[in-house]
Amino acid sequence: MTSEPIINDTLMVAALGHSALVLLVVCMLGWLWQIVSKDAGHADVIWALGLGGSALYYLALGDGSLVLRLVTAALVGFWSLRLAGHIASRLRSEDHEDGRYAAMRDALGSKVHIFHLFFFLMQGLLAWLFALPHWVIASHPGPVSAWALLAAVLVAVVALVGETAADNTLARWRADPANRGKTCREGLWRYSRHPNYFFEWLHWFSYPLLALGAPLGGWVWLAPALMIVFLWFVTGIPYTEKQAIKSRGDDYRDYQRTTSPFIPWRPGQ
Repeated sequence: MTSEPIINDTLMVAALGHSALVLLVVCMLGWLWQIVSKDAGHADVIWALGLGGSALYYLALGDGSLVLRLVTAALVGFWSLRLAGHIASRLRSEDHEDGRYAAMRDALGSKVHIFHLFFFLMQGLLAWLFALPHWVIASHPGPVSAWALLAAVLVAVVALVGETAADNTLARWRADPANRGKTCREGLWRYSRHPNYFFEWLHWFSYPLLALGAPLGGWVWLAPALMIVFLWFVTGIPYTEKQAIKSRGDDYRDYQRTTSPFIPWRPGQ
């Protein structure tokens, strides 16, 4: 890790508190709305927009390299709006709560609102934590390596294209009533059971590249490390696969047997 002193600009330190307070209020409102709507799916929209909004706030306040801040703002802005828009569109197209949240609601009964309170607050905390790389980049004085900048943009573009393609393919598949109870094996889903998660994880490698040479820049490598922990062990793959087996049974078990769980790879026999 870098031996540079911790960023101590008063405005930037205060910005951490400002974003935390806003996220707290938004998450509490989101929790209250799920009580009324009986649908907690918008927690994922709050996470994407909360993270993106916090990141853009830091980048706007920072006094680091203008080029670096503009590039970073473009990458995180496109990421946030695309992901939030995709999730919101999916929620509007469905007449029922996401299977993961519906299963929690059924299992917890009257205790579900307490669980969702902590869940929404955790979404806010994660949004705040994953916006920290942008807080570091916002104060990066430069100079910025052209190669690092190019590599970061390339990684972000590949991740954005891959995740968008995976999401669009799955949305088209689900829209066909003939595919109900079956597993999508088209496009990137032929090579990975979770290509959307893989490209989401890939996206987070762009920020350590942008933070190269910044005070505290070494810590930004924790972002992709933490992201894969959450995707693989906590909020991503475990719940998604459990729900898939519940709804698709042996068809999904066969899919598990022949298809890479994460990194796109040649399907097996």
